[in-house]
Amino acid sequence: MRIVLGVTGGIAAYKAAHVLRGLRERGHAVRVVPTEAALRFVGAPTWEALSGEPVSTTVFEGVENVEHVRIGHEADLVVVAPATADLLARARAGMADDLLTATLLTATCPVVVAPAMHTEMWFNAATVDNVATLRARGWTVIEPASGRLTGADTGPGRLPEPDDIIQAALAATGRSAAPDSADASTVTPVAPADDSRTDESRADGALSGASVIVSAGGTREPLDPVRFLGNRSSGKQGAALAAAAATAGARVTLIAANVDSDVLASLPAGVDIEHVSTTAELEAACTAHASSADVIVMAAAVSDYRPAAAAQHKMKKTGDDLTIALVENPDILRGLVELRDAGRTRTGQLLVGFAAETGSHDTSAESLAQAKLLRKGCDLLVFNDVSGDRAFGHDDNAVVVYRAGADGAEEVARSEGSKAHVSNDVIAAVAAERSR
Repeated sequence: MRIVLGVTGGIAAYKAAHVLRGLRERGHAVRVVPTEAALRFVGAPTWEALSGEPVSTTVFEGVENVEHVRIGHEADLVVVAPATADLLARARAGMADDLLTATLLTATCPVVVAPAMHTEMWFNAATVDNVATLRARGWTVIEPASGRLTGADTGPGRLPEPDDIIQAALAATGRSAAPDSADASTVTPVAPADDSRTDESRADGALSGASVIVSAGGTREPLDPVRFLGNRSSGKQGAALAAAAATAGARVTLIAANVDSDVLASLPAGVDIEHVSTTAELEAACTAHASSADVIVMAAAVSDYRPAAAAQHKMKKTGDDLTIALVENPDILRGLVELRDAGRTRTGQLLVGFAAETGSHDTSAESLAQAKLLRKGCDLLVFNDVSGDRAFGHDDNAVVVYRAGADGAEEVARSEGSKAHVSNDVIAAVAAERSR
């Protein structure tokens, strides 16, 4: 591929050199287009030496070749890393006052942006609005990482690691992040034996125009300012479900409870992300979206209990045993069912629950999941057995999808494989249930 790497004037510009090297090692041709400010952090000789191509910041060089149009036209992918708040604002406004913004205006290929800035800038209403607009236009805007920023500051706004940027960028083009080869870039998912179509074709268009809410990750309940009660959910399955729903034509909002930035970076353009942490925050977000959703998929692992009170300061060892009083958290899925049944949400809304079970000495995990479906009152329930260190944090999963029938829980689908493959099968089951 021919890739344009845009670099803007932030302290994280030095990391872009590693992104450049990684893309070149994977066999891609890379043209670096920095801003003038970027060259104050890393000079043009570095970019030219690593890329083997000339570097310019202005539209007034290479005029005979119409560089400000040609570079964007010829690109298969544009990556901007780091992207400052200033670049996001200028790109959203459609400005073309240097070679990079002109290239962004003329590019018709996927555009992937990796923001890096101070936390206050990232959460400023102007930046939030700019990011939402760029995502709505089809750009992939990677969530920044959390960590040490300039000086003593820490928080969200740190540039993701170079390998994470490369993975997200190549994923936007449908290519593997592995070293480039014909095989690596043309891998197609293999369909199950009972279906000759690919995963993509089975999902494509099945939820066209539908509004879909997906929750992912695991909620955390604070014990004190540094400790929490939580679970092992990585959010990978929920993110894969959001991606599958988007592929199926839906307008998707992912409500992410403590999901790692590298998981979110794999999402396709157009998936809106709303961050939450606690069960109460997840309940509020789901309830707020419920009135306008056609489908709600509750894939997040929700804490059943929370501390009755969180300590205001970090708890210290006293030499004695510690007893913590817990109170039960609200049942979010059941609450959504009650809202729907009371006519307070969209007519025909489909609710999908998840059951991660381990079973007990006298009851199988599958039986517990079937009972949960009937108890919750949702339309479909996706069951996965998490005993023996299965599912959580892994890239593969195995699930059974049930619906409530006249004689109890009825199996409607069964899937095993990568979480992306499983998600396509689950979304296909959701689409089939909506059409019943």
